[in-house]
Amino acid sequence: MRTGSREPGGVHLGSGAVEDDAGPTHSLLAPLALAHAEVDRAAHRRTDDAWLAAAWADPASRGFVVGDGRAPVRDGRLVTVSPADLPAGERFFLGVDGAGLAYFAVHVDGAHPDPDAVTLRHASMVLDVHDGGLMVHAVALSNWHRAHGHCSRCGAVTEVTFAGHVRRCPVDGSEHFPRTDPAVIVLVTDQDDRCLLARNVQSPPGRFSTVAGFVEPGESPEQAVVREVAEETGIVVTSSRYAGSQPWPFPSNLMLGFYARADGAEPRPDGAEIVEAHWYTRDQLVAALKSGELLLSPSASISRRLVEGWYGSELHP
Repeated sequence: MRTGSREPGGVHLGSGAVEDDAGPTHSLLAPLALAHAEVDRAAHRRTDDAWLAAAWADPASRGFVVGDGRAPVRDGRLVTVSPADLPAGERFFLGVDGAGLAYFAVHVDGAHPDPDAVTLRHASMVLDVHDGGLMVHAVALSNWHRAHGHCSRCGAVTEVTFAGHVRRCPVDGSEHFPRTDPAVIVLVTDQDDRCLLARNVQSPPGRFSTVAGFVEPGESPEQAVVREVAEETGIVVTSSRYAGSQPWPFPSNLMLGFYARADGAEPRPDGAEIVEAHWYTRDQLVAALKSGELLLSPSASISRRLVEGWYGSELHP
């Protein structure tokens, strides 16, 4: 992602692309992984110390250890235990489910104590809405605490408060909140309804995805769609439509999915982030997948789901 708001050929992109009558009409086929939850976060309980203490002491409450972006998952379920069986560490209150059970996570530094603990990338493909929502909440908090232990104003070590959702500086009294970094991810189609896929410089040969990049300060997501596509592929987006969002805490991203329309000009990869970019018809995409010439992102990713929404059904492999 580069700075600047002009397409390589000099076209001004400051206003961003908006939906119009000729804009994209595709939509996601089903809910996105990690984008929904069944557990009520019960934010009003985060300052209720007496209630939190009682919930922590209740053997019926459930908790799990999170560290290094991992949590214990077995047989497609998050492994939870009574709070009394959790190790010492920074404690996060995650919420209360429909049965009234309270859920906690404990953050540990370094490697996860369970050698079989898995990353969220793996877990997102097997966990249901209940457990997936708990894990993405805990991993996002854990990642933030691990990287933001000091006050950004004075450098003092901060203290965990609000049941793990705020860090407070004991020196200057400032409060610091978990960060979320918005990023756009966009599937571009042309006037012939071909889709644009690109290969990042860090991806192995054959691994293609949709265009993505962070929203810059003072920029709307729609403006970011236009800028990122132009910067990375040289393609000028003329209209865009929001499709859905997915929390993706690696370490703190929120992916904002879009479908966009552009003229089918020849892509010009920037060579810095994108090394290949091509237009595909549906038949060309299926043929490339079957031959092994092309690999898509994992099925739980919003990138894959954007492509499948354009295609009209799930894609295999």
